[in-house]
Amino acid sequence: TMAPEMPETPMPDARVIGAEIMAHLDALAAHSETSEGLTRRYATEEHRAAIGLILGWMRDAGMTAALDAVGNCVGRYEGNQADLPALIMGSHQDSVRNGGRYDGMLGIITPIACVHALNQRGERLPFAVEVIAFGDEEGVRFQSSLLGSRAIAGDFDMAALDRVDDDGVTMREAMRSFGLDPRAIPAMARKPEDVLAFVEVHIEQGPVLEAEGLPLGVVTGISGGDRLEVTISGMAGHAGTVPMGQRRDTLCAAAECILAVEAHASRGEHMVGTVGIVAAHPGAVNVIPGCTAFSVDLRSPDDTVRRTLVDDLVREFTAICDRREVSVEIETPHRGEAVACAPWLIEQIDAAVAQEGITPRHLPSGAGHDGMAMDAITDIGMLFVRCKGGISHNPEESITTGDAGIAARALLRFMRAFHRP
Repeated sequence: TMAPEMPETPMPDARVIGAEIMAHLDALAAHSETSEGLTRRYATEEHRAAIGLILGWMRDAGMTAALDAVGNCVGRYEGNQADLPALIMGSHQDSVRNGGRYDGMLGIITPIACVHALNQRGERLPFAVEVIAFGDEEGVRFQSSLLGSRAIAGDFDMAALDRVDDDGVTMREAMRSFGLDPRAIPAMARKPEDVLAFVEVHIEQGPVLEAEGLPLGVVTGISGGDRLEVTISGMAGHAGTVPMGQRRDTLCAAAECILAVEAHASRGEHMVGTVGIVAAHPGAVNVIPGCTAFSVDLRSPDDTVRRTLVDDLVREFTAICDRREVSVEIETPHRGEAVACAPWLIEQIDAAVAQEGITPRHLPSGAGHDGMAMDAITDIGMLFVRCKGGISHNPEESITTGDAGIAARALLRFMRAFHRP
Protein backbone atom coordinates (compact mmCIF):
# COMPACT_ATOMS: atom_id res chain seq x y z
CA THR A 1 0.00 0.00 0.00
CA MET A 2 1.27 3.44 -0.93
CA ALA A 3 1.41 6.15 1.69
CA PRO A 4 -1.11 8.93 1.08
CA GLU A 5 0.43 11.90 -0.76
CA MET A 6 1.61 14.31 1.92
CA PRO A 7 1.59 18.04 1.18
CA GLU A 8 5.21 19.28 1.22
CA THR A 9 5.81 20.46 4.79
CA PRO A 10 8.65 22.82 5.63
CA MET A 11 11.68 21.03 7.09
CA PRO A 12 13.75 22.48 9.93
CA ASP A 13 17.13 23.87 8.91
CA ALA A 14 19.77 21.16 9.49
CA ARG A 15 22.22 23.51 11.24
CA VAL A 16 19.55 24.89 13.58
CA ILE A 17 18.05 21.56 14.67
CA GLY A 18 21.58 20.06 14.75
CA ALA A 19 22.79 22.81 17.09
CA GLU A 20 19.78 22.22 19.38
CA ILE A 21 20.57 18.49 19.52
CA MET A 22 24.29 19.09 20.22
CA ALA A 23 23.50 21.57 23.01
CA HIS A 24 21.26 18.99 24.73
CA LEU A 25 23.91 16.28 24.31
CA ASP A 26 26.52 18.57 25.88
CA ALA A 27 24.18 19.33 28.81
CA LEU A 28 23.59 15.59 29.38
CA ALA A 29 27.32 14.85 29.21
CA ALA A 30 27.95 17.17 32.18
CA HIS A 31 26.40 14.50 34.44
CA SER A 32 29.24 11.99 34.64
CA GLU A 33 31.00 10.09 37.43
CA THR A 34 34.35 10.80 35.74
CA SER A 35 35.82 14.03 34.42
CA GLU A 36 37.40 12.29 31.43
CA GLY A 37 34.81 10.84 29.08
CA LEU A 38 31.29 9.97 30.17
CA THR A 39 30.54 7.47 32.92
CA ARG A 40 26.87 7.20 33.87
CA ARG A 41 25.72 3.99 35.51
CA TYR A 42 22.21 2.82 36.28
CA ALA A 43 20.40 4.14 39.39
CA THR A 44 23.12 6.61 40.37
CA GLU A 45 22.92 10.35 41.08
CA GLU A 46 24.14 10.95 37.52
CA HIS A 47 21.22 8.85 36.23
CA ARG A 48 18.83 10.95 38.35
CA ALA A 49 20.27 14.18 36.88
CA ALA A 50 19.90 12.81 33.33
CA ILE A 51 16.26 11.87 34.03
CA GLY A 52 15.51 15.44 35.14
CA LEU A 53 16.91 16.88 31.91
CA ILE A 54 15.32 14.32 29.59
CA LEU A 55 11.82 14.52 31.11
CA GLY A 56 12.04 18.32 30.92
CA TRP A 57 13.01 18.27 27.23
CA MET A 58 10.24 15.77 26.46
CA ARG A 59 7.65 18.08 28.07
CA ASP A 60 9.11 21.14 26.31
CA ALA A 61 8.66 19.25 23.03
CA GLY A 62 4.93 18.77 23.71
CA MET A 63 4.97 15.28 25.17
CA THR A 64 3.55 13.92 28.39
CA ALA A 65 6.53 12.35 30.16
CA ALA A 66 7.12 10.12 33.17
CA LEU A 67 9.64 7.78 34.76
CA ASP A 68 8.57 4.11 34.69
CA ALA A 69 9.17 1.32 37.22
CA VAL A 70 12.57 0.28 35.79
CA GLY A 71 14.00 3.79 35.38
CA ASN A 72 13.19 4.57 31.72
CA CYS A 73 12.00 8.06 30.74
CA VAL A 74 8.90 7.64 28.58
CA GLY A 75 7.57 10.55 26.53
CA ARG A 76 4.35 10.34 24.52
CA TYR A 77 3.02 12.61 21.80
CA GLU A 78 -0.57 11.67 20.99
CA GLY A 79 -1.70 11.13 17.42
CA ASN A 80 -4.64 12.87 15.74
CA GLN A 81 -6.87 11.04 18.22
CA ALA A 82 -6.16 9.68 21.70
CA ASP A 83 -4.85 6.19 22.54
CA LEU A 84 -3.62 5.21 19.07
CA PRO A 85 -0.86 2.59 18.81
CA ALA A 86 2.63 4.11 18.93
CA LEU A 87 5.75 4.31 16.84
CA ILE A 88 8.43 3.99 19.53
CA MET A 89 11.82 5.59 19.11
CA GLY A 90 14.67 5.93 21.56
CA SER A 91 17.94 4.63 22.92
CA HIS A 92 19.83 4.42 26.24
CA GLN A 93 20.97 7.15 28.64
CA ASP A 94 23.60 5.07 30.48
CA SER A 95 27.20 4.73 29.34
CA VAL A 96 30.21 2.46 29.62
CA ARG A 97 33.08 3.65 31.83
CA ASN A 98 34.89 6.58 30.21
CA GLY A 99 32.61 6.43 27.19
CA GLY A 100 31.46 9.12 24.80
CA ARG A 101 28.53 11.52 24.82
CA TYR A 102 26.76 10.34 21.66
CA ASP A 103 26.43 6.55 22.08
CA GLY A 104 22.80 6.05 23.14
CA MET A 105 22.17 9.71 23.91
CA LEU A 106 21.90 10.75 20.22
CA GLY A 107 19.01 8.28 19.82
CA ILE A 108 17.08 9.95 22.64
CA ILE A 109 17.67 13.61 21.78
CA THR A 110 17.09 13.32 17.99
CA PRO A 111 13.51 12.01 18.14
CA ILE A 112 12.67 14.52 20.91
CA ALA A 113 13.86 17.29 18.54
CA CYS A 114 11.66 15.81 15.77
CA VAL A 115 8.58 15.77 18.02
CA HIS A 116 9.39 19.36 19.01
CA ALA A 117 9.39 20.30 15.30
CA LEU A 118 5.96 18.65 14.84
CA ASN A 119 4.55 20.29 17.96
CA GLN A 120 5.73 23.77 16.93
CA ARG A 121 3.53 23.43 13.83
CA GLY A 122 0.62 21.86 15.73
CA GLU A 123 1.11 18.78 13.57
CA ARG A 124 -0.34 15.44 14.72
CA LEU A 125 0.24 12.10 12.98
CA PRO A 126 -2.22 9.23 12.44
CA PHE A 127 -0.47 7.34 15.26
CA ALA A 128 1.11 8.18 18.60
CA VAL A 129 4.85 8.78 18.91
CA GLU A 130 6.74 7.63 21.98
CA VAL A 131 10.34 8.37 22.84
CA ILE A 132 11.96 6.13 25.45
CA ALA A 133 15.28 6.87 27.17
CA PHE A 134 16.17 3.41 28.44
CA GLY A 135 17.70 3.45 31.94
CA ASP A 136 20.28 0.71 31.35
CA GLU A 137 21.46 -0.89 28.11
CA GLU A 138 25.20 -1.23 28.70
CA GLY A 139 24.85 -3.28 31.90
CA VAL A 140 27.96 -1.76 33.51
CA ARG A 141 26.76 -1.64 37.12
CA PHE A 142 25.14 -5.08 37.42
CA GLN A 143 26.66 -6.93 34.42
CA SER A 144 23.15 -7.38 33.08
CA SER A 145 22.39 -5.46 29.90
CA LEU A 146 19.22 -4.19 28.16
CA LEU A 147 17.35 -3.78 31.48
CA GLY A 148 15.12 -0.96 30.25
CA SER A 149 14.15 -2.41 26.89
CA ARG A 150 13.70 -5.95 28.22
CA ALA A 151 11.16 -4.60 30.74
CA ILE A 152 9.18 -2.84 27.96
CA ALA A 153 9.32 -6.02 25.85
CA GLY A 154 8.09 -8.16 28.76
CA ASP A 155 11.36 -10.08 28.79
CA PHE A 156 12.95 -8.81 32.03
CA ASP A 157 14.72 -11.54 34.02
CA MET A 158 13.44 -11.01 37.58
CA ALA A 159 16.35 -13.15 38.86
CA ALA A 160 18.66 -10.31 37.75
CA LEU A 161 17.31 -8.28 40.71
CA ASP A 162 19.62 -10.36 42.95
CA ARG A 163 22.77 -9.34 41.03
CA VAL A 164 25.21 -7.20 43.01
CA ASP A 165 27.37 -4.27 41.99
CA ASP A 166 31.03 -3.73 42.98
CA ASP A 167 29.90 -2.38 46.37
CA GLY A 168 27.73 -5.40 47.18
CA VAL A 169 24.44 -3.55 46.56
CA THR A 170 21.79 -5.68 44.87
CA MET A 171 19.90 -4.38 41.85
CA ARG A 172 16.70 -4.64 43.89
CA GLU A 173 18.16 -2.45 46.67
CA ALA A 174 19.57 0.06 44.18
CA MET A 175 16.19 0.37 42.43
CA ARG A 176 14.26 0.83 45.68
CA SER A 177 16.62 3.47 47.03
CA PHE A 178 16.32 5.23 43.64
CA GLY A 179 12.54 5.37 44.11
CA LEU A 180 11.70 2.64 41.58
CA ASP A 181 9.40 -0.32 42.15
CA PRO A 182 10.91 -3.64 41.03
CA ARG A 183 7.62 -5.47 41.74
CA ALA A 184 5.90 -3.37 39.06
CA ILE A 185 8.30 -4.45 36.28
CA PRO A 186 6.18 -7.38 34.94
CA ALA A 187 3.21 -5.00 34.49
CA MET A 188 5.35 -2.75 32.24
CA ALA A 189 5.26 -5.20 29.32
CA ARG A 190 3.75 -3.62 26.21
CA LYS A 191 1.16 -5.41 24.12
CA PRO A 192 2.40 -5.93 20.55
CA GLU A 193 -0.84 -4.45 19.16
CA ASP A 194 -0.07 -1.13 20.94
CA VAL A 195 3.32 -0.82 19.22
CA LEU A 196 3.73 -0.17 15.48
CA ALA A 197 7.53 -0.40 15.31
CA PHE A 198 10.72 0.51 17.16
CA VAL A 199 13.27 2.74 15.45
CA GLU A 200 16.63 3.80 16.87
CA VAL A 201 19.05 6.47 15.71
CA HIS A 202 22.62 5.62 16.72
CA ILE A 203 26.18 6.58 15.90
CA GLU A 204 27.70 3.94 13.64
CA GLN A 205 30.51 3.04 16.09
CA GLY A 206 32.44 1.97 13.00
CA PRO A 207 34.43 3.57 10.15
CA VAL A 208 32.38 2.62 7.07
CA LEU A 209 30.22 5.76 6.61
CA GLU A 210 33.12 8.14 7.17
CA ALA A 211 35.28 6.23 4.69
CA GLU A 212 32.52 6.48 2.07
CA GLY A 213 31.73 10.14 2.76
CA LEU A 214 28.16 9.43 3.88
CA PRO A 215 26.48 11.12 6.87
CA LEU A 216 23.83 8.40 7.32
CA GLY A 217 23.52 4.64 6.92
CA VAL A 218 20.57 2.23 7.06
CA VAL A 219 21.01 -0.78 9.31
CA THR A 220 20.06 -4.24 8.01
CA GLY A 221 20.37 -6.08 11.31
CA ILE A 222 22.17 -6.41 14.62
CA SER A 223 24.89 -9.04 14.86
CA GLY A 224 24.45 -11.87 17.29
CA GLY A 225 27.26 -12.44 19.76
CA ASP A 226 28.65 -15.39 21.68
CA ARG A 227 30.99 -15.09 24.64
CA LEU A 228 33.27 -17.89 25.75
CA GLU A 229 35.21 -18.18 29.00
CA VAL A 230 38.20 -20.48 28.47
CA THR A 231 40.28 -21.90 31.33
CA ILE A 232 43.45 -23.89 30.61
CA SER A 233 45.04 -25.93 33.41
CA GLY A 234 48.56 -27.37 33.35
CA MET A 235 51.43 -27.42 35.80
CA ALA A 236 53.12 -24.47 37.47
CA GLY A 237 56.87 -24.87 37.83
CA HIS A 238 60.14 -23.05 38.42
CA ALA A 239 61.13 -20.88 35.46
CA GLY A 240 64.81 -21.80 35.94
CA THR A 241 64.65 -25.55 36.48
CA VAL A 242 61.92 -27.09 34.29
CA PRO A 243 63.33 -27.91 30.81
CA MET A 244 61.42 -26.46 27.84
CA GLY A 245 60.43 -29.89 26.52
CA GLN A 246 58.84 -30.94 29.82
CA ARG A 247 56.70 -27.89 30.47
CA ARG A 248 52.91 -27.77 30.58
CA ASP A 249 52.78 -24.00 30.07
CA THR A 250 49.17 -22.83 29.94
CA LEU A 251 49.98 -19.30 28.75
CA CYS A 252 51.75 -20.63 25.66
CA ALA A 253 48.70 -22.83 24.97
CA ALA A 254 46.41 -19.81 25.45
CA ALA A 255 48.59 -17.74 23.10
CA GLU A 256 48.12 -20.33 20.37
CA CYS A 257 44.36 -20.42 21.02
CA ILE A 258 44.13 -16.61 20.89
CA LEU A 259 45.87 -16.53 17.51
CA ALA A 260 43.40 -19.20 16.35
CA VAL A 261 40.54 -16.80 17.24
CA GLU A 262 42.14 -14.11 15.07
CA ALA A 263 42.76 -16.52 12.18
CA HIS A 264 39.27 -18.09 12.14
CA ALA A 265 37.40 -14.78 12.59
CA SER A 266 39.39 -13.22 9.72
CA ARG A 267 38.05 -15.74 7.21
CA GLY A 268 34.54 -14.35 6.71
CA GLU A 269 32.96 -10.98 5.96
CA HIS A 270 31.09 -9.23 8.82
CA MET A 271 32.60 -11.69 11.30
CA VAL A 272 34.78 -10.58 14.22
CA GLY A 273 36.49 -12.28 17.14
CA THR A 274 38.15 -10.59 20.11
CA VAL A 275 40.06 -11.75 23.18
CA GLY A 276 39.81 -8.90 25.69
CA ILE A 277 40.78 -10.51 29.00
CA VAL A 278 43.77 -12.77 29.72
CA ALA A 279 44.77 -13.82 33.24
CA ALA A 280 47.79 -16.06 33.95
CA HIS A 281 48.28 -17.67 37.38
CA PRO A 282 50.12 -17.61 39.68
CA GLY A 283 51.31 -14.50 37.83
CA ALA A 284 54.91 -14.39 39.02
CA VAL A 285 57.87 -13.44 36.86
CA ASN A 286 59.79 -16.65 37.63
CA VAL A 287 56.93 -19.19 37.60
CA ILE A 288 55.57 -21.09 34.59
CA PRO A 289 51.82 -20.25 34.41
CA GLY A 290 49.95 -23.29 35.70
CA CYS A 291 46.51 -21.90 34.87
CA THR A 292 45.46 -19.33 32.26
CA ALA A 293 41.97 -17.99 31.61
CA PHE A 294 40.82 -15.80 28.72
CA SER A 295 37.61 -14.40 27.25
CA VAL A 296 36.40 -14.66 23.65
CA ASP A 297 33.80 -12.36 22.05
CA LEU A 298 32.48 -13.55 18.66
CA ARG A 299 29.99 -11.62 16.50
CA SER A 300 28.28 -12.04 13.16
CA PRO A 301 24.95 -10.96 11.64
CA ASP A 302 24.56 -14.61 10.51
CA ASP A 303 23.79 -17.00 13.37
CA THR A 304 24.77 -20.10 11.37
CA VAL A 305 28.17 -18.64 10.50
CA ARG A 306 28.77 -17.72 14.13
CA ARG A 307 27.74 -21.12 15.49
CA THR A 308 30.11 -22.78 13.02
CA LEU A 309 32.87 -20.43 14.17
CA VAL A 310 32.23 -21.35 17.82
CA ASP A 311 32.30 -25.09 17.00
CA ASP A 312 35.52 -24.73 14.98
CA LEU A 313 37.23 -22.82 17.80
CA VAL A 314 36.14 -25.29 20.49
CA ARG A 315 37.60 -28.11 18.35
CA GLU A 316 40.84 -26.20 17.74
CA PHE A 317 41.27 -25.19 21.41
CA THR A 318 40.83 -28.83 22.40
CA ALA A 319 43.38 -30.02 19.81
CA ILE A 320 45.94 -27.38 20.85
CA CYS A 321 45.56 -28.27 24.53
CA ASP A 322 45.70 -32.03 23.87
CA ARG A 323 48.93 -31.61 21.91
CA ARG A 324 50.42 -29.51 24.71
CA GLU A 325 49.21 -31.93 27.42
CA VAL A 326 47.15 -29.33 29.27
CA SER A 327 43.41 -29.50 29.98
CA VAL A 328 40.81 -26.98 28.84
CA GLU A 329 37.36 -25.99 30.08
CA ILE A 330 35.08 -23.81 27.92
CA GLU A 331 31.96 -22.08 29.20
CA THR A 332 29.51 -19.99 27.15
CA PRO A 333 27.99 -17.43 29.56
CA HIS A 334 26.31 -15.48 26.76
CA ARG A 335 24.67 -16.47 23.47
CA GLY A 336 22.82 -13.70 21.64
CA GLU A 337 20.94 -14.37 18.43
CA ALA A 338 21.23 -11.96 15.52
CA VAL A 339 18.21 -9.69 14.95
CA ALA A 340 17.17 -8.57 11.46
CA CYS A 341 15.70 -5.15 10.77
CA ALA A 342 12.29 -5.39 9.09
CA PRO A 343 12.49 -4.98 5.28
CA TRP A 344 9.47 -2.62 5.25
CA LEU A 345 11.19 -0.34 7.80
CA ILE A 346 14.49 -0.45 5.89
CA GLU A 347 12.53 0.62 2.78
CA GLN A 348 10.87 3.57 4.55
CA ILE A 349 14.13 4.68 6.20
CA ASP A 350 15.84 4.39 2.77
CA ALA A 351 13.21 6.72 1.28
CA ALA A 352 13.72 9.33 4.01
CA VAL A 353 17.50 9.20 3.60
CA ALA A 354 17.19 9.50 -0.19
CA GLN A 355 14.96 12.59 0.22
CA GLU A 356 17.88 14.21 2.04
CA GLY A 357 19.91 13.67 -1.14
CA ILE A 358 21.93 10.79 0.33
CA THR A 359 22.39 7.41 -1.33
CA PRO A 360 21.08 4.84 1.19
CA ARG A 361 23.99 2.67 2.31
CA HIS A 362 23.00 -0.63 3.96
CA LEU A 363 25.23 -2.05 6.68
CA PRO A 364 24.93 -4.40 9.67
CA SER A 365 25.50 -3.33 13.28
CA GLY A 366 28.29 -5.23 14.98
CA ALA A 367 27.34 -3.70 18.33
CA GLY A 368 24.31 -4.69 20.41
CA HIS A 369 21.37 -2.30 20.87
CA ASP A 370 17.99 -2.03 22.65
CA GLY A 371 16.38 -3.17 19.39
CA MET A 372 17.56 -6.71 20.22
CA ALA A 373 15.12 -6.71 23.15
CA MET A 374 12.35 -4.73 21.39
CA ASP A 375 12.36 -7.25 18.52
CA ALA A 376 10.41 -9.61 20.83
CA ILE A 377 7.29 -7.40 20.53
CA THR A 378 7.64 -5.42 17.30
CA ASP A 379 9.56 -4.88 14.05
CA ILE A 380 12.73 -2.83 14.41
CA GLY A 381 14.70 -0.40 12.24
CA MET A 382 17.87 1.62 12.77
CA LEU A 383 19.46 4.72 11.29
CA PHE A 384 23.24 5.10 11.66
CA VAL A 385 25.01 8.46 11.86
CA ARG A 386 28.65 8.78 10.81
CA CYS A 387 31.16 9.25 13.65
CA LYS A 388 34.77 10.42 13.54
CA GLY A 389 37.23 7.59 12.98
CA GLY A 390 34.54 5.05 13.87
CA ILE A 391 35.58 5.60 17.50
CA SER A 392 33.03 4.76 20.22
CA HIS A 393 32.96 3.76 23.91
CA ASN A 394 35.75 6.34 24.21
CA PRO A 395 35.97 10.04 25.18
CA GLU A 396 37.16 10.74 21.60
CA GLU A 397 33.70 9.80 20.24
CA SER A 398 32.64 12.63 17.93
CA ILE A 399 29.94 13.65 15.41
CA THR A 400 29.28 16.95 13.62
CA THR A 401 26.42 19.41 14.17
CA GLY A 402 25.62 19.10 10.46
CA ASP A 403 25.29 15.32 10.61
CA ALA A 404 23.09 15.54 13.72
CA GLY A 405 20.83 17.95 11.80
CA ILE A 406 20.69 15.73 8.69
CA ALA A 407 19.83 12.72 10.88
CA ALA A 408 16.99 14.70 12.52
CA ARG A 409 15.63 15.80 9.13
CA ALA A 410 15.74 12.22 7.79
CA LEU A 411 14.02 10.92 10.93
CA LEU A 412 11.33 13.60 10.69
CA ARG A 413 10.71 12.70 7.02
CA PHE A 414 10.47 9.05 8.05
CA MET A 415 7.97 9.88 10.83
CA ARG A 416 5.74 11.98 8.61
CA ALA A 417 5.51 9.29 5.92
CA PHE A 418 5.50 6.30 8.33
CA HIS A 419 2.85 3.65 7.70
CA ARG A 420 2.49 -0.02 8.48
CA PRO A 421 2.25 -2.01 5.21
